[in-house]
Amino acid sequence: MRWKNSRRSSNVEDRRGQRVGRQGLSGGMSSPLMRFLPMLIQKGGIKSVLLIGAGLFIASRMGLDVGGLLGISAPQVGQSQTVEISAEQKELGDFVSVILADTEDTWTPLFKQMGRTYEVPKLILFTGAVQSACGQASAAMGPFYCPGDKQVYIDLSFYDDLRNRHGAPGDFAQAYVIAHEVGHHIQTLLGISSKVHQLRQKSSKIEGNKLSVKQELQADCFAGVWGYHADRHRNMLEAGDIEEAITAAAAIGDDRLQQQGQGHVKPESFTHGTSEQRIRWFNTGMKSGDPNSCDTFTVASL
Repeated sequence: MRWKNSRRSSNVEDRRGQRVGRQGLSGGMSSPLMRFLPMLIQKGGIKSVLLIGAGLFIASRMGLDVGGLLGISAPQVGQSQTVEISAEQKELGDFVSVILADTEDTWTPLFKQMGRTYEVPKLILFTGAVQSACGQASAAMGPFYCPGDKQVYIDLSFYDDLRNRHGAPGDFAQAYVIAHEVGHHIQTLLGISSKVHQLRQKSSKIEGNKLSVKQELQADCFAGVWGYHADRHRNMLEAGDIEEAITAAAAIGDDRLQQQGQGHVKPESFTHGTSEQRIRWFNTGMKSGDPNSCDTFTVASL
C-alpha cells in the first residue's frame, strides 16, 4: 500500500505498553492514630480504644473516609507503567492511524450523500487487555468494536497471528481488519446494530447466530467499500493488495477456524460467515464502492 505520505488521524488513542497494576494498602505506625495509640491505651485504657474503634466503624458504614486518619490509602486499580515500544511497533501504530484517517475520508462524503453527518470513531491501541464500555477484553478476543462508546479496539499483536498463524501477511490485510471494525461503526450509526440486537433478543440461539453472520458479512462489504474509494480516489493500493485482503478474509472464516480448532465444522454455530462468504461480500463492496450493495439482510442467499 502507498500510505506513508498520507494523512494521519487525530482519533487514535495509544495505550500500548501500559501494564495495569494494583497499589496495595499502606499504613503503619506513621499514621496519626497509630502514633497516639500507645498514649491512648496508657491513659484511657482499652475501653477508650474500643470506643474509638466503634466510632470509626460507624463512620465507615456511613461512607466517610477514615483512611486518612488510619494512614491507609485505598487500592488504586488501573495504575499503569509505560513500557518502551519498538520502532517497528511505532511504525505500525502510524500505519493504523493512516488507515483510520482514510476511512474517515471515505465515509464522511458517503454519509453526506445519504443526508447524514458522519461521526468519526476513536481507535484504541492497547497491549494485553483493555477496559471498554462493553466490558474488559483481552488480546485473545482479537480486534473489536464497542457500540457503547463507539470505539474500535485492537492489540496489534493480532497482526502477528494473522501473518504467522493464519498465513495472511501484508499491509492491506492489516488495513482490511481496521476497515471491517469501522464497518461495525457504520452499522451503529445507521441503526443497523440496534435492530440486530433487538431481533437477537427475540430469537433462538441458531437464529441469533444467523443474524450475527449477516451483520459480520455486511461489515466485510463495508470494508470493501472503503477499499474501492481508497484505490479510486487516493490511489493507495498496489499490485497484490486485494489478494492480501481476500487471503485474510478467507483465513478467518468460521469454517476454516472451526476445522483448524476442533477438526470439524458446525454451520449452525457460525457467527461470522464462511471463508467463501467473507471473500464474496468483501469483493461486492470492493467492486461497487456503494454501501447500498451491502444489504446482507434482505438477499435470498448469503
